[in-house]
Amino acid sequence: MTAVWVCLAVLALLLGGPGYVLATGTVPMRGNWATADRSPAGLAPDPAATPEAVVQVYAARAFSWRGAFGVHPWFAVKPAGAARYTVYEVVGWRVYGGLSAVSVGNRAPDGRWFGSKPEVLAELRGPAAEAAIPKIDAAARSYPYEGEYRLWPGPNSNTFAAWVGRAVPELRLDLPATAMGKDYLGDSVLARAPSGTGWQFSLYGLAGVLLAVEEGLEVNLLGLTVGIDPKGPALKLPGLGRVGA
Repeated sequence: MTAVWVCLAVLALLLGGPGYVLATGTVPMRGNWATADRSPAGLAPDPAATPEAVVQVYAARAFSWRGAFGVHPWFAVKPAGAARYTVYEVVGWRVYGGLSAVSVGNRAPDGRWFGSKPEVLAELRGPAAEAAIPKIDAAARSYPYEGEYRLWPGPNSNTFAAWVGRAVPELRLDLPATAMGKDYLGDSVLARAPSGTGWQFSLYGLAGVLLAVEEGLEVNLLGLTVGIDPKGPALKLPGLGRVGA
Protein backbone atom coordinates (compact mmCIF):
# COMPACT_ATOMS: atom_id res chain seq x y z
CA MET A 1 0.00 0.00 0.00
CA THR A 2 2.88 2.35 0.80
CA ALA A 3 4.32 1.79 -2.68
CA VAL A 4 0.98 2.79 -4.21
CA TRP A 5 0.92 6.06 -2.29
CA VAL A 6 4.51 6.79 -3.28
CA CYS A 7 3.64 6.23 -6.95
CA LEU A 8 0.60 8.49 -6.65
CA ALA A 9 2.71 11.20 -4.99
CA VAL A 10 5.31 11.02 -7.78
CA LEU A 11 2.61 11.25 -10.45
CA ALA A 12 1.07 14.24 -8.70
CA LEU A 13 4.48 15.91 -8.60
CA LEU A 14 5.14 15.27 -12.27
CA LEU A 15 1.69 16.00 -13.69
CA GLY A 16 0.30 18.54 -11.23
CA GLY A 17 2.14 21.45 -12.83
CA PRO A 18 1.12 20.70 -16.41
CA GLY A 19 -2.44 20.08 -15.23
CA TYR A 20 -2.51 23.45 -13.47
CA VAL A 21 -1.17 25.21 -16.58
CA LEU A 22 -3.93 23.70 -18.71
CA ALA A 23 -6.66 24.30 -16.13
CA THR A 24 -5.79 27.99 -15.75
CA GLY A 25 -5.65 28.61 -19.48
CA THR A 26 -1.99 29.63 -19.44
CA VAL A 27 -1.71 27.76 -22.72
CA PRO A 28 -4.69 27.11 -25.00
CA MET A 29 -5.73 23.53 -25.69
CA ARG A 30 -6.44 24.36 -29.32
CA GLY A 31 -5.07 26.71 -31.90
CA ASN A 32 -4.60 27.40 -35.59
CA TRP A 33 -1.05 27.27 -36.92
CA ALA A 34 -1.97 29.43 -39.89
CA THR A 35 -3.41 32.34 -37.92
CA ALA A 36 -1.34 32.21 -34.71
CA ASP A 37 0.58 35.38 -33.81
CA ARG A 38 4.25 35.37 -34.95
CA SER A 39 4.88 39.09 -34.40
CA PRO A 40 8.06 40.38 -32.66
CA ALA A 41 7.85 40.73 -28.90
CA GLY A 42 10.14 43.77 -28.68
CA LEU A 43 12.98 41.91 -26.92
CA ALA A 44 15.66 42.00 -29.63
CA PRO A 45 17.85 45.10 -30.08
CA ASP A 46 17.17 46.90 -33.36
CA PRO A 47 20.09 46.17 -35.73
CA ALA A 48 19.85 49.70 -37.14
CA ALA A 49 20.50 51.17 -33.69
CA THR A 50 22.78 48.43 -32.37
CA PRO A 51 26.00 48.09 -34.37
CA GLU A 52 27.64 45.73 -31.85
CA ALA A 53 27.31 41.95 -32.12
CA VAL A 54 24.35 40.38 -30.28
CA VAL A 55 23.55 36.81 -29.24
CA GLN A 56 20.25 35.97 -27.57
CA VAL A 57 18.74 32.64 -26.59
CA TYR A 58 14.95 32.51 -26.41
CA ALA A 59 12.30 30.04 -25.29
CA ALA A 60 8.51 30.18 -25.60
CA ARG A 61 5.75 27.78 -24.68
CA ALA A 62 5.18 25.13 -27.32
CA PHE A 63 2.06 25.32 -29.46
CA SER A 64 -1.31 24.11 -28.14
CA TRP A 65 -1.48 21.54 -25.28
CA ARG A 66 2.23 20.80 -25.70
CA GLY A 67 2.93 24.11 -24.03
CA ALA A 68 1.71 22.71 -20.72
CA PHE A 69 4.73 20.42 -20.69
CA GLY A 70 7.44 22.13 -22.68
CA VAL A 71 8.94 25.09 -24.47
CA HIS A 72 10.51 25.69 -27.87
CA PRO A 73 13.97 27.37 -27.75
CA TRP A 74 16.06 29.10 -30.40
CA PHE A 75 19.27 31.08 -30.88
CA ALA A 76 19.28 34.52 -32.53
CA VAL A 77 22.63 36.02 -33.57
CA LYS A 78 23.71 39.27 -35.22
CA PRO A 79 27.37 39.90 -36.08
CA ALA A 80 28.75 43.42 -35.64
CA GLY A 81 27.34 45.75 -38.27
CA ALA A 82 24.86 43.16 -39.62
CA ALA A 83 21.49 44.42 -40.80
CA ARG A 84 19.52 41.39 -39.59
CA TYR A 85 19.56 38.41 -37.27
CA THR A 86 20.10 34.75 -38.08
CA VAL A 87 17.96 32.28 -36.13
CA TYR A 88 19.01 28.71 -35.36
CA GLU A 89 16.40 26.21 -34.19
CA VAL A 90 15.10 22.66 -34.63
CA VAL A 91 11.59 22.20 -36.04
CA GLY A 92 9.91 18.79 -36.13
CA TRP A 93 7.86 19.27 -39.31
CA ARG A 94 11.06 19.67 -41.31
CA VAL A 95 12.05 16.07 -40.55
CA TYR A 96 8.58 14.84 -41.45
CA GLY A 97 9.03 16.59 -44.80
CA GLY A 98 12.38 14.94 -45.46
CA LEU A 99 14.49 17.98 -44.51
CA SER A 100 17.11 18.51 -41.84
CA ALA A 101 15.59 19.23 -38.43
CA VAL A 102 17.95 22.21 -38.10
CA SER A 103 16.56 25.45 -39.47
CA VAL A 104 18.88 28.40 -40.16
CA GLY A 105 16.92 31.44 -41.27
CA ASN A 106 16.19 35.12 -40.89
CA ARG A 107 12.82 35.23 -39.18
CA ALA A 108 12.13 37.80 -36.47
CA PRO A 109 14.60 36.99 -33.68
CA ASP A 110 12.05 37.60 -30.93
CA GLY A 111 8.94 36.51 -32.83
CA ARG A 112 6.18 34.93 -30.82
CA TRP A 113 6.09 31.15 -31.14
CA PHE A 114 2.61 30.72 -32.61
CA GLY A 115 1.04 33.03 -30.07
CA SER A 116 3.40 32.42 -27.14
CA LYS A 117 5.62 35.33 -26.08
CA PRO A 118 9.27 34.28 -25.66
CA GLU A 119 11.63 35.05 -22.81
CA VAL A 120 15.37 35.66 -23.02
CA LEU A 121 17.36 32.82 -21.44
CA ALA A 122 20.86 34.12 -22.19
CA GLU A 123 22.50 37.06 -23.90
CA LEU A 124 25.95 38.17 -25.04
CA ARG A 125 26.95 41.55 -26.47
CA GLY A 126 30.00 43.02 -28.17
CA PRO A 127 33.25 41.05 -28.47
CA ALA A 128 31.87 38.15 -26.39
CA ALA A 129 28.97 37.78 -28.81
CA GLU A 130 31.22 38.13 -31.85
CA ALA A 131 33.42 35.29 -30.57
CA ALA A 132 30.43 33.08 -29.76
CA ILE A 133 28.61 33.40 -33.11
CA PRO A 134 30.89 31.08 -35.13
CA LYS A 135 30.77 28.53 -32.29
CA ILE A 136 26.96 28.58 -32.35
CA ASP A 137 26.96 28.16 -36.12
CA ALA A 138 29.43 25.25 -36.00
CA ALA A 139 27.52 23.51 -33.18
CA ALA A 140 24.19 23.89 -35.00
CA ARG A 141 25.60 22.44 -38.20
CA SER A 142 27.17 19.50 -36.34
CA TYR A 143 23.99 18.58 -34.44
CA PRO A 144 23.96 14.76 -34.47
CA TYR A 145 20.19 14.28 -34.72
CA GLU A 146 19.38 16.40 -37.77
CA GLY A 147 17.41 13.50 -39.29
CA GLU A 148 15.44 12.67 -36.13
CA TYR A 149 12.70 14.34 -34.13
CA ARG A 150 10.67 12.95 -31.24
CA LEU A 151 8.50 15.14 -29.07
CA TRP A 152 9.24 12.83 -26.12
CA PRO A 153 11.76 12.03 -24.73
CA GLY A 154 13.90 13.48 -27.55
CA PRO A 155 15.73 14.37 -29.61
CA ASN A 156 13.80 17.59 -30.15
CA SER A 157 14.31 21.36 -30.12
CA ASN A 158 15.44 21.34 -26.49
CA THR A 159 17.96 18.58 -27.21
CA PHE A 160 19.35 20.93 -29.86
CA ALA A 161 19.50 23.88 -27.45
CA ALA A 162 21.38 21.78 -24.88
CA TRP A 163 23.80 20.57 -27.58
CA VAL A 164 24.64 24.13 -28.65
CA GLY A 165 24.83 25.31 -25.03
CA ARG A 166 27.48 22.69 -24.24
CA ALA A 167 29.51 23.84 -27.24
CA VAL A 168 29.31 27.50 -26.18
CA PRO A 169 29.82 27.45 -22.38
CA GLU A 170 30.25 31.24 -22.25
CA LEU A 171 26.46 31.44 -22.65
CA ARG A 172 26.05 29.66 -19.29
CA LEU A 173 22.74 28.46 -20.69
CA ASP A 174 20.33 27.42 -17.92
CA LEU A 175 17.47 25.79 -19.80
CA PRO A 176 14.18 25.86 -17.88
CA ALA A 177 12.57 22.84 -16.27
CA THR A 178 10.00 23.02 -19.05
CA ALA A 179 12.66 22.32 -21.69
CA MET A 180 11.61 18.70 -22.19
CA GLY A 181 14.24 16.85 -24.18
CA LYS A 182 17.22 18.82 -22.88
CA ASP A 183 18.40 15.74 -20.97
CA TYR A 184 18.36 13.42 -23.98
CA LEU A 185 21.94 12.27 -24.60
CA GLY A 186 21.32 9.51 -27.13
CA ASP A 187 23.54 6.51 -26.46
CA SER A 188 25.71 8.50 -24.05
CA VAL A 189 24.98 8.52 -20.35
CA LEU A 190 27.29 11.32 -19.17
CA ALA A 191 27.75 14.84 -20.51
CA ARG A 192 28.46 18.39 -19.50
CA ALA A 193 25.43 20.30 -18.26
CA PRO A 194 24.02 22.64 -20.96
CA SER A 195 25.46 25.59 -19.02
CA GLY A 196 28.93 24.06 -19.05
CA THR A 197 29.17 24.57 -15.28
CA GLY A 198 28.60 20.97 -14.17
CA TRP A 199 27.68 17.47 -15.28
CA GLN A 200 24.65 15.33 -15.93
CA PHE A 201 23.85 11.63 -16.07
CA SER A 202 20.88 10.52 -18.15
CA LEU A 203 19.38 7.33 -19.55
CA TYR A 204 17.84 8.31 -22.91
CA GLY A 205 16.25 11.38 -21.36
CA LEU A 206 13.94 9.24 -19.20
CA ALA A 207 15.83 9.24 -15.91
CA GLY A 208 18.85 11.14 -14.73
CA VAL A 209 20.50 13.67 -12.46
CA LEU A 210 22.15 17.00 -13.19
CA LEU A 211 24.39 18.98 -10.83
CA ALA A 212 25.86 22.30 -11.92
CA VAL A 213 26.67 25.75 -10.59
CA GLU A 214 24.24 27.44 -12.99
CA GLU A 215 21.37 24.93 -13.02
CA GLY A 216 21.64 23.71 -9.42
CA LEU A 217 20.37 20.20 -8.74
CA GLU A 218 17.88 18.62 -11.15
CA VAL A 219 16.29 15.18 -11.23
CA ASN A 220 14.80 13.97 -14.50
CA LEU A 221 11.90 11.52 -14.29
CA LEU A 222 10.23 10.39 -17.52
CA GLY A 223 11.52 13.50 -19.25
CA LEU A 224 10.11 15.89 -16.63
CA THR A 225 12.40 17.96 -14.43
CA VAL A 226 12.22 18.52 -10.69
CA GLY A 227 14.99 20.55 -9.10
CA ILE A 228 16.27 23.29 -6.87
CA ASP A 229 18.44 26.28 -7.69
CA PRO A 230 20.20 27.44 -4.50
CA LYS A 231 21.29 30.70 -6.13
CA GLY A 232 17.68 31.89 -6.53
CA PRO A 233 16.62 30.32 -4.39
CA ALA A 234 13.96 28.67 -6.52
CA LEU A 235 12.28 25.37 -7.22
CA LYS A 236 12.09 23.86 -10.70
CA LEU A 237 8.86 22.03 -11.36
CA PRO A 238 7.29 20.28 -14.38
CA GLY A 239 4.88 22.49 -16.28
CA LEU A 240 5.44 25.45 -13.98
CA GLY A 241 9.12 25.97 -14.59
CA ARG A 242 10.94 28.16 -12.09
CA VAL A 243 9.04 28.94 -8.89
CA GLY A 244 10.67 31.36 -6.45
CA ALA A 245 12.99 34.35 -6.53
